[in-house]
Amino acid sequence: MTHNISSCSPILTPHLTRLYFLVLIGGLAGIIAILFLLVNMNTRSVTTTAVVNLVVVHSVFLLTVPFRLTYLIKHTWMFGLRFCKFVSAMLHIHMYLTFLFYVVILVIRYLIFFKHKDKVEFYRKLHAVAASAGMWLLVIVIVVPVVAAQYGTHQAYDEQHCFKFHKELDRVYVRAINYMIVTIVIATAMVLLVFQIFIIMSMVRKLRHSLLSHQEFWAQLKNLFFIGVILICFLPYHFFRIYYLYTVAHSHDCNDTVAFYNEIFLSVTAVSCFDLLLFVLGGSHCKQKITDLWNCLLCR
Repeated sequence: MTHNISSCSPILTPHLTRLYFLVLIGGLAGIIAILFLLVNMNTRSVTTTAVVNLVVVHSVFLLTVPFRLTYLIKHTWMFGLRFCKFVSAMLHIHMYLTFLFYVVILVIRYLIFFKHKDKVEFYRKLHAVAASAGMWLLVIVIVVPVVAAQYGTHQAYDEQHCFKFHKELDRVYVRAINYMIVTIVIATAMVLLVFQIFIIMSMVRKLRHSLLSHQEFWAQLKNLFFIGVILICFLPYHFFRIYYLYTVAHSHDCNDTVAFYNEIFLSVTAVSCFDLLLFVLGGSHCKQKITDLWNCLLCR
């Protein structure tokens, strides 16, 4: 049954279609590329475990992208309202789980630096499997039921038009939760950035001429890659989200422009699927470029 309601209708731009096509292709290429590397990686490493879970998160999300593309091309949702809610929610779940695994990877690398350890790993492979299984059990038992029970359930929605659940933000507690999540993400990202800058500057002052010969420096430099993805893909959405939440709360009429930009910023978070591909391709080539640049600076 189709319900006629007043709802924001973000403009279905061809740019979104191209963006999701690129996300699908780049994401799949990254997953395939990283799988070859994982074969030779230490399976007890906490970082490796986080990367494996990152692969799983990207894989599940990429399974939903073809349905988004179908809707963007045909402008009609043909897969039912329940599946629309799942596909819509999956973009948010993907973003926050990806952010969580980035935080785990970065915190582990910071601990290695400050505690002067070579690596942080589980005692046994079984412990790594158990940790991953426990995390996914929490997602399945807690996150999925909450999303299914609360996401897009307090308004009537048109079954032929998907991804328009902004009316849920009319509820005060939903906006409060959104503000809380935005604050936590932005604050966490800023703390990670400050720690990373402090670590790199400390290493530059301490090692200087022999900097590039230390493996730890390259490990810390790779951290900038993850922080870069957070700053480019995730933070713009969360900063705009503050304005979006305020606009929805104080406007009785729909602002299509605000809804459109919210959709754009939200879609950009999916570009994080390129992380695995860029991480694989940027390794040795990027290292050589940085070495040449550093040697050039020292010569001056």
